Amino acid sequence: MTTNNDFSPKPLFSLADTGRQTPPTGLIAPARYVQGPDLLDHLGRFLALVPSTRPAVYISAGGLRRHGEQLLAGLRALQIEAAVEIFEGECSYTEIERAASSLRAKGTSFDSLIAVGGGKCLDAGKCVAVRLEIPVVICPTIASTDAPCSALSVIYSDEGIAQGGESFQDSPAFVLVDSQLIAAAPVRYLVAGMGDALATRYEARTCYRNPDGRAVIGGRPTIAAQAIAELCAQTVFDDGIAAAEANYRGEVDPALERVIEANTLLSGIGFESGGVTAAHSVAMGFTRLPAARADYLHGEMVAMGLLTQLALEQTVDECEQVARFCAEIGLPTHLAQLSIDTTADGPALQEAMAHSAATPLMDNEPFDVTAENTWAALLHADEIGRAATASVGDQAYRRLHA
Repeated sequence: MTTNNDFSPKPLFSLADTGRQTPPTGLIAPARYVQGPDLLDHLGRFLALVPSTRPAVYISAGGLRRHGEQLLAGLRALQIEAAVEIFEGECSYTEIERAASSLRAKGTSFDSLIAVGGGKCLDAGKCVAVRLEIPVVICPTIASTDAPCSALSVIYSDEGIAQGGESFQDSPAFVLVDSQLIAAAPVRYLVAGMGDALATRYEARTCYRNPDGRAVIGGRPTIAAQAIAELCAQTVFDDGIAAAEANYRGEVDPALERVIEANTLLSGIGFESGGVTAAHSVAMGFTRLPAARADYLHGEMVAMGLLTQLALEQTVDECEQVARFCAEIGLPTHLAQLSIDTTADGPALQEAMAHSAATPLMDNEPFDVTAENTWAALLHADEIGRAATASVGDQAYRRLHA
């Protein structure tokens, strides 16, 4: 199934059709962002800024059980009645078109779509909203990816294989992050978000240093995006372990708030306006392996992708530093921690890395990326990660996967 949303920001921001050799810099961000404990109770108040009085809520069945009454009661307190559409699990064109058709069939003139859940639900919600031609309001219930703040959705096949992206003319109209919901969620989601956030620094840096590098929106990265990407990763390095411990206790504290902001807002702006390259290309390749895509989160695959990028760029000292931190926080540091065996899965893994090497994102690297050097970098990263785990231990990883 193909998309009916053909918008791409790249021709606009690159000015390629004008003959201009160097595009302008550019930065985009959500219109409004709020974060703090117990904010879901007050969502209706913030809808006045969209403005919206006839929203549809897009949420998984599990999310509805956990958060539905709180969300809907808060809206009803302000005389806002919302229709509910269930997200069926995959951000695929099948699901997007199904949900859009279902909401159209309800016969209500909705004026916003509130997407509530994890990254795939939020990304699918953006796609549904653009098909209904209404603003999207984003309410993440976990801090596992930087999806909430972007004008982009990653599209998967019905089986969960990454297939590309869909871009939108508008960033989310409102992003509301209830940090108490994050604190109550499993810690593995927060830690996976740290893997996604860490990559923001290194991918944006590569795009910025390469004169031919481009941000996701198509322009050159701004120094603002660089600063945001740098702060994003530094926050994770500084506060990640303390934030995870707060999450284990189910408590909101300053460290957790800072890491939630890094995972969500800083990483979202940083990747979209700073640029993406090898870390995410390799992570997309991992989704072609059934065990990895079935059992591991996006940010966990990105963490291993980041180690591969640093090995590919031959910044071994940084690769070792990041690998040690990943071992300390519980992110995968070697392929076995993604249930990948280089012997048994060798041919499929090599094919996946060849696919990664051929993605357009790799054009942001300042050298030619091939299937051969990507494969060699992956094996080098695996070696570095194994050494880091041998030194630090794998207690944090085992604790998350217990």
